Order: sequence, then structure tokens, then C-alpha cells
Amino acid sequence: MKKQTTFITSILLSLSLSTFAQDNDSVMVRKFFDESLMRGKSYEWLRDLTGNVGPRLSGSEGAKKAVQWGKTLLESGGYDRVFLQDVMVPHWERGAKEEGYILNGKEKIKVPIAALGGSIATPKKGITAEVIEVKTFQELRALGKEKCEGKIIFFNRPMDATRINTFEAYGMAGDQRRAGANEAAKVGAIGVIIRSLSNTENDYPHTGSMSYATGVPLIPAAALSTKAATLLSNILKENPSTKFYFKQSCQTFDDAPSHNVVAEIKGSEHPEEIIVVGGHLDSWDLAQGAHDDGTGIVQSMEVIRMFKALNIRPKHTIRVVLFMNEENGTRGGIKYAELAKANNEKHIFGLESDSGGFTPKGFGMQGASAELLSKFQAYRKLFAPYGIHEFERGGGGADIGPLAPQGTVLIGFKPDSQRYFEYHHASNDTFETVNQRELELGAAAMASLVYLLDKM
Repeated sequence: MKKQTTFITSILLSLSLSTFAQDNDSVMVRKFFDESLMRGKSYEWLRDLTGNVGPRLSGSEGAKKAVQWGKTLLESGGYDRVFLQDVMVPHWERGAKEEGYILNGKEKIKVPIAALGGSIATPKKGITAEVIEVKTFQELRALGKEKCEGKIIFFNRPMDATRINTFEAYGMAGDQRRAGANEAAKVGAIGVIIRSLSNTENDYPHTGSMSYATGVPLIPAAALSTKAATLLSNILKENPSTKFYFKQSCQTFDDAPSHNVVAEIKGSEHPEEIIVVGGHLDSWDLAQGAHDDGTGIVQSMEVIRMFKALNIRPKHTIRVVLFMNEENGTRGGIKYAELAKANNEKHIFGLESDSGGFTPKGFGMQGASAELLSKFQAYRKLFAPYGIHEFERGGGGADIGPLAPQGTVLIGFKPDSQRYFEYHHASNDTFETVNQRELELGAAAMASLVYLLDKM
């Protein structure tokens, strides 16, 4: 009887301690949300970054200003260490504003167009040719040189509107932007235009990176706005002999020196083990880069600010990284992982915010054991009062991805994705499109998760 009583007492004590820990975690999560929503700095930081620094494509003067902006701001936070990591990055410039026209008989229709990042320029007078519309590489290859030589290839495959996760739709449509010029060149085309990767019909062309394959002729590549793409497609149905003209003056220069910006709070018990959180500091040149990825930058900086503000000393080192060159090379993420390996640093978790500043929905985790994933998913009940429910397998990010071979568990912050590709890589990605409360909720969610991971 005594043994049974002792056993029951042990169980009750264990349950009591577990309940106490959950209650304490709930209180701390509440503190992070209160701090972000009542005294948060992320929105004003974003206003400053987008308004006073602006576009910041790798290799540009804007990127240099962004590095100094991040370093100065983090140095003012009183963290244990703030430093720069040298990294060589691509340097591509758009040049003069592009021109594009649909030539339908005697009718000349001006359309919004933007060169793809990494593309070559057209000849100074531009190029004019008949247009061949296709949706897939297979369709293009089937047409062959006989029908495509000397023409402009028009890739017009929309993002799949039935995909609720718009990032899935983006991934499925992205090959035409990344490799469309290579496939078009193989069949003798002299240029390529693509439908912008956006699930919204508007007049904003969306740029993005492309690259040329070795041994394939280099041809200019550009994106049409979704409205312009629909218009061109409709005209081609009526007049297959329709021509298109476009002119762009972009140029690639030698790689340029730049930096990742790093700040950290040293761990009290395991300083040699690092939890890294970050976003990318660079943005495309067409706009202010608010959602992509100004929001991820300021949310990441807000994580360690709130640790300081709430007087929380983490057990492990918490490090925030403002990565350079995610957009057209991921050189910053690659360099960070190289230095981590060379310095024998142990990164236990990596958290990235690069999906916009919209309402937080949850997180995705990859590289975790079944046991760790189960603990991660158990956090759902702590976040449920804030409308955050998705704790799933899968996630990470382009900048923290190179840490995966070193055994780092990667986590991607997941805001609502429905509006992201309305602004992604386009000139309307401005500060005014970011909702302050949504941004602050996301920062609080990230800080709360880092706190819980540090305890784990």
C-alpha cells in the first residue's frame, strides 16, 4: 500500500510540475506579445529601412547603406557582440527603364515590363519579333527550331489559383522565370518574356532572378505584368502574327564586397550552442522591399530586443543575422554556414522570416527527430490564444538552409500567404502595404518560439 501511495504521489507531483511549467510558459508568451504590441520597435524600424534606405539590391549603394543601417541600429541595442561578416556578392544593375510594346498590325500598345535579374541587355535599339506563346518547356521543345527560331518566346503559365498555399503555386510556376531563357535559346529564340509570378491581376511587372546555362546562347529576358500577359495572350489568339518589341539596358559587373550583419546575446549555460534567427537585408531594385524582406529583418531584430527588454538571459546564445544576397545568389547564407563550420560553431536551431509581414499562422520545422517534432507541435496550445495553429514538418529558408548539413534544425516562420505574391519582387512592395499589428504579432510569435526552443 505504501509503494502504491508513493507511486501515486510521484505521478501527481510530476503532473503538477508539468502544469506549472506550461502555466509559466503561457505567462512568458503573453509577455512577448504584450511587449511587441505595446512597445514594439519593428514598425518604426521598417519605416526607416524602407524610407531612408530604400531598394538595396546586392552590390548597390542601397545595399551598402542597409549594412550600415543594420550595424548602427544593432550596436545601439547593448548586445554582447555586434559584427560584420565579409561576403562577395553579385552586382547587376537594371539601367534605364525598360520599354515594351505589343505590335498588332498598325496598333502599338505600351505594356508594363521589367528585366529579370541577371539578364543581359537587348541591343540598343531593342528587339522586335513575332511571338510564340507556350506554357511549358515540353510544349516549347515540341515546337522546335522550325517554329521558334528568330522569335520571342512568351511563357504564359499562371500560378495555380487552386493552391491554398501560394508558395506551392509560386514554386510550380518558377521554372519559366529561372530557366526560360535557356530553353528558349535552345530553339533559336532571340528573346524571352514571361508572365509575372503573381496570383493577382495588376499592372506591376514582377522581377526575380534568372541564370544562364553554360554553352547556351545568351538572350534577354523580361517579365510582363499579369494584365499585360493576359492582353498579349488574347491578342495572339486573334492574330498569331502579332509582334512584340522590348528594350532593356541592364548590365552585370564584377562581384562586389558586402556583409552579413550579426548581433548576439551570449547564453548563460551553453554559450557555445547557437540559436540563429534572421531574414535577408537585400531587396530587388524596383521597390522598397518592405515584405521581401524588410519585415523579416525587423522581426528578427525585435526578437533579441525583447529578450533584453524583458530581462531574459537565454541559456543558449541567441544570434540575429541580417543576411546579404538572398535574392540573386544566397551568398550571405552560404558564407555564414562556411564560417560557422570553420569556427566550429554549433547551431542547434535556425529560424528564418522571409514570407512577408502578414498575420502569423505558425511555423514549419525540418531536420528534426520524431521526438523533437512532437515537442515542437505541443507548443500549439501555447500559441492558440493568438490565432497561431500551424506547427508542421517542413520549413526553413534560403539563408539558413546551408546550415542543414551541419545538423541544424531549420524552422520557417509562416504568415498568411494569400497577399504575398501581390507585392513580391514588384514596385508596389512598399511600407504602406504592411499592417503594423500583423507585423508585431509575427515578431512576438518568433520571439516566443525562440524562448521556448532555448528552454527545450
